[in-house]
Amino acid sequence: MCGICGIIGPDDGEALRPMLRRLIHRGPDEEGIHREAGIALGARRLRVIDPAGGHQPVQNETGAIWAVMNGEIYNYRALREELMRKGHRLTSRCDTEVLVHLYEEEGLAGFHRLRGMFAIALWDGERREAYLLRDRLGIKPLYYTVRLPEAGLGSRVFFSSELPSLLAALPEWRLRPEAVAGYLTHLYVPGPDTIVEGVYQLRPGEAMKMADGRVEFVRYYRPQPDPSPVRDWTAGVEQEAMLAVLRDAVSSHLVSDVPLGLFLSGGLDSAALLALMQEAGGGPVKTFSIGYEHPADQSFNELAAARQLARHFGATHSETILAPDVRALLPRVVEAMGEPFADSSAIPTFLISEVARRSVTVALSGIGGDELFGGYPRYLGMRAAARYQHVPPTVRTWLAKVGGRTLRESGGGRDQVGRLKRFLMDGHRPLAEQYRRWTTFIPGEWEDRLWSSNFEAMMALESAHSLVETLFDEWPSSDPSDCAMGVDLQTYLPDDLLRMGDRMSMAHSLELRVPFCDDRIVAHALRIPAPARFRGRRLKGFMRRMLRGLVPNPILDAPKQGFMVPLARWLREDLDDMVRDLLSDDAVRRRDYVKPAYVRWLLQAHHGGRRNCADQLYALMVLELWHRSVEARTDAPVAEAALS
Repeated sequence: MCGICGIIGPDDGEALRPMLRRLIHRGPDEEGIHREAGIALGARRLRVIDPAGGHQPVQNETGAIWAVMNGEIYNYRALREELMRKGHRLTSRCDTEVLVHLYEEEGLAGFHRLRGMFAIALWDGERREAYLLRDRLGIKPLYYTVRLPEAGLGSRVFFSSELPSLLAALPEWRLRPEAVAGYLTHLYVPGPDTIVEGVYQLRPGEAMKMADGRVEFVRYYRPQPDPSPVRDWTAGVEQEAMLAVLRDAVSSHLVSDVPLGLFLSGGLDSAALLALMQEAGGGPVKTFSIGYEHPADQSFNELAAARQLARHFGATHSETILAPDVRALLPRVVEAMGEPFADSSAIPTFLISEVARRSVTVALSGIGGDELFGGYPRYLGMRAAARYQHVPPTVRTWLAKVGGRTLRESGGGRDQVGRLKRFLMDGHRPLAEQYRRWTTFIPGEWEDRLWSSNFEAMMALESAHSLVETLFDEWPSSDPSDCAMGVDLQTYLPDDLLRMGDRMSMAHSLELRVPFCDDRIVAHALRIPAPARFRGRRLKGFMRRMLRGLVPNPILDAPKQGFMVPLARWLREDLDDMVRDLLSDDAVRRRDYVKPAYVRWLLQAHHGGRRNCADQLYALMVLELWHRSVEARTDAPVAEAALS
């Protein structure tokens, strides 16, 4: 596991060091650099595989091919043996060295054989070509910018594992207004864009080639259901096959030369991982859980289920009670993300990573299980919405008005009334639009009038809002829950969950592995017919049946619980003073993104209990904290300078 960075093209000798300094937390153990005409590669390494010998950058026998990688290749041992049989000489037992010899043997096509999480930069000195690659689902990040010829230098590509590292090499940069709007809509900036003009993320399953000053992109993977109908699909047979693939994936993710553990939430996904990790042997599994002590927050608490699982499987269990000074914690979380990001699950992920790193270097997480096996209530909501379409439109329109006026959201861990309210308010709209509204965060009352006049004038709105609807309509299925899962695999999973997991863990130099995002699991899961993923109105029906006998029945039969924080209560109580400071009229006018009246409406609706506006308020708070963090480093007011 590493942080990587570099320059493709002429190197002025000044840019690489600042980028590497901003990546030390990703690789505190050692630093490596390779420079030659046309390329500069840098790596900060966290020793996980072959601690003594796995130095980066790596090269082939002749020194013509060089590579750096952030991530892990889980099938590297089999590839290594195959390459050695073909005459390649490998000097270490690390996974990164396999890359240069695999490319030497098969070219870029060989990288289709990689099983793992990775962001790779490779240099072919003989052909004078460079490649950047990102894994299939976007587990590992890679940011880049293409700079046109300047100051006597030719075209160049700067790249890095994190946005702040990349910006350390850019003396001047500007915010992208459309990205700010996208962030406030989704709580993250949708990829491949970033908050910075001209800086992008490599897409999941994408490769970039640069040769002779020209840049080309190839999308080598997209998640797709099997186009051929499964005529002989049988639930029992498919459950056994799926469990075998999951067992193999978990086993492959346990490859490590350093201590390893598990984030244990008490839900199905982490329970399945714990069962299979224990089954694989090697001693008691180290598990880590987060809980809450405030009486009002118990609907968010999963400690009892986590303890039950830990006892059942004989794990060495550690718990952290989330009762810190949240005011002091939030700036640390924002700084660790390095970019505006307002999924409040980052807070417990940050803390559990900090605790886990005291005893392990690698941890597994259940990220991805919900998107593949139908774990979110909104998927069942889409199935209900399809049936609700048969109700006369005039009735649905009337119920939308009544529900919006009379139903009050609680902000609790299982806010069923809030879900019903959103269902009724959007029930008169097309299904794709409903799903877009359910997964975005601009209140319907303000959708066309929340931006300040100056900010709106700067935006060339291509409408990021429509991306969800486009992906929903394009997913090759007639089942709306299937289409919703297809959207999430391409948006919410890489841009929210995986981005958060990577940054919050690497902030503490902890490698996070996500077995459910193994491409073989994805392929098998996409074979499951949408109705089979559920059991009546039960989420993850297929998965529950698959795990029967492996995971304790009380866990299998428990309702869905998300990895959430009591944000609504915090904003009314613990963080009330902080909210009013960060979102004062003066602060809102200074940034000039949204109208002060919109923020006042959010505060009044939330504190008055009429509406749960926690996500919208938190997004604005994080944006302000991010601005202050950047300005503290640069001594420049980002908003005024960048958006003038």
